[in-house]
Amino acid sequence: MQPKRRPLLPLLFFLSFAALLLFSFHSTTSSSSRSSLLLSENHNPNPRFTFIIKLLTFDRIDSLRRCLRSLAAADYAGDRVHLHVLVDHFRPANGSSAPSVDRKLEESRRILDLIDRFRWVHGEKIVHYRTANAGLQAQWLEGWWPSSDDEFAFVVEDDLELSPLYYKFLKRLILKYYYDPANYDASIYGASLQRPRFVAGKKGNKLQLSSETRIFLYQMVGTWGQLLFPKPWKEFRLWYDEHKAKEIKPILQGMVTTGWYKRFGERIWTPWFIKFIHSRGYYNLYTNFKQERALSISHRDAGVNYGKTVGPDSSLLVDESLDFSLRELPLLRNLKWYDFCFAQTHPGRIVSNFDQLRSILHSLKQKTIFVISLYQTTERIARNLICNLEKVGLVNFILLGGSPELLIDLARRGYPVVDTSQLVSSIRQVKSIDLEHETDIIKAIWIKATTVQKCLEFGYDLWLIDGNMIPGSGLLPELPNPSYDFAIAKNAELLFVKSSPSSLKTWNDDYIHKVAAECKSLTGTNSPEMEHKNFAYLAVRVLDENAGARLWRLDDSDIGVKLGHGTMNHTESKLNMVFWDQEMALTSVQRELDRSGIWTVICNLIFGLVYQDIWYTRPNL
Repeated sequence: MQPKRRPLLPLLFFLSFAALLLFSFHSTTSSSSRSSLLLSENHNPNPRFTFIIKLLTFDRIDSLRRCLRSLAAADYAGDRVHLHVLVDHFRPANGSSAPSVDRKLEESRRILDLIDRFRWVHGEKIVHYRTANAGLQAQWLEGWWPSSDDEFAFVVEDDLELSPLYYKFLKRLILKYYYDPANYDASIYGASLQRPRFVAGKKGNKLQLSSETRIFLYQMVGTWGQLLFPKPWKEFRLWYDEHKAKEIKPILQGMVTTGWYKRFGERIWTPWFIKFIHSRGYYNLYTNFKQERALSISHRDAGVNYGKTVGPDSSLLVDESLDFSLRELPLLRNLKWYDFCFAQTHPGRIVSNFDQLRSILHSLKQKTIFVISLYQTTERIARNLICNLEKVGLVNFILLGGSPELLIDLARRGYPVVDTSQLVSSIRQVKSIDLEHETDIIKAIWIKATTVQKCLEFGYDLWLIDGNMIPGSGLLPELPNPSYDFAIAKNAELLFVKSSPSSLKTWNDDYIHKVAAECKSLTGTNSPEMEHKNFAYLAVRVLDENAGARLWRLDDSDIGVKLGHGTMNHTESKLNMVFWDQEMALTSVQRELDRSGIWTVICNLIFGLVYQDIWYTRPNL
């Protein structure tokens, strides 16, 4: 009797199901976020990841030998790391004697022989020996053009000495702050391993940090062991080409590096890069270890930067002295950011809903808030306005409207801005008002009116001012009579609202609907009121219908000086402002503001620094 055969169908079903599970698991693993894939310490982050050491050397053979030894002694965890040595040629001197030239030739041969004999087992070793002296600036600027967005350069000058831990730290940093989407920010251009030493702005004061801070962001570039990310470096090189071709100097008034440039000129590269970083609002990662230690130290040997050897100002970190876990790099959102003057900034403060508005208003730590409308305001005017606001110490403001590119740049620099497109969606959710098919003017009316309403609900008084006016002092006065709830100038975009029960009762949803309706009623008509169709004008028309509204009316003489309409005495005005019509030509506005002393050539005053594009053909600037 033959044994009973088991049916094959259940077995085939089971095998198919198991195969499906295996395929599903493999697919899920392959498509998981690359941050989880990249957290392995034992392998390169991905097949495209390339780490290149760019070693710059000239005529300091003992310094070079020490640097090479430290690089060779580092822990590379089996990763493939390339070494490119860029050897600059000696400078030919006019009238040099034959023995002098022979000594220089011999010195170059000794350096090349040292490099040739140096064994590098971690990757490719490439030597670039120049045929003529290029100088330090060209060594940096011409030393690297990234071949991909996954290629990183670690630039090392020959008088540096590296910690055995330097690569492990940089690799962890790249994984965390470049490849991990949750901790990536496009405004970060790299990382410096040197000990942070001084404040680049404010006369070079010594930098002060909490002893508990280990990693932070600072705009200043570090030349003693600088890791460069590929995209920002490419952007800088193209920016440099444009500015150098147009003979624009890398001047930043108030920066220590400006003095360096005046002393060394084109022998150094850092003033160019610093001006680029300032123009973009980019940041660099830094470390702060106890007892003035660092992962990279400069022995400050005699050379371009030092007339004689000074010696290191830091101690090198080794395994037993590390007081920081490489595995525990903090989240990007928990790091502190500092500008060139080492004032803390808060990048990324973008309001996309009204809950975020509450949080940002609270961070300004003032009862009175300035909401600045940048609708129909050019970038140059907007930057000049911010420049003047900071000159008088007015920092409790948020920026509303304007081009998305400008707002992104301002947010990167730490200014609170309102993403109007997202706020339109928030209005639809909160108030069930669909603004998708409304005109830009109606959307702006709703955004301004609802922002005012929310500020009042959160307990803040506010001034709503337009981008075409500049406050002449840090604080605008309160209303002259405490019984007033509103102050409005109907000929300019200027509005004050006091947070009070009566103003909240007036400024309700019904009132906002009426303001929007008033705007629609004037649209497409030939009414004389059309030329005054700004938000403040519409707001006062509707307020006039409310018998209970307590309103202080402002005319031009109350506000201050109006450009193009003669001169007014600042002391006779109540608000001490400079303002102008939106229709006034930009060149005329610039000229008049320059006469008043409140315009700087392409002004960009960010926490005390004046950025000027200064041309060689325009001396005395």
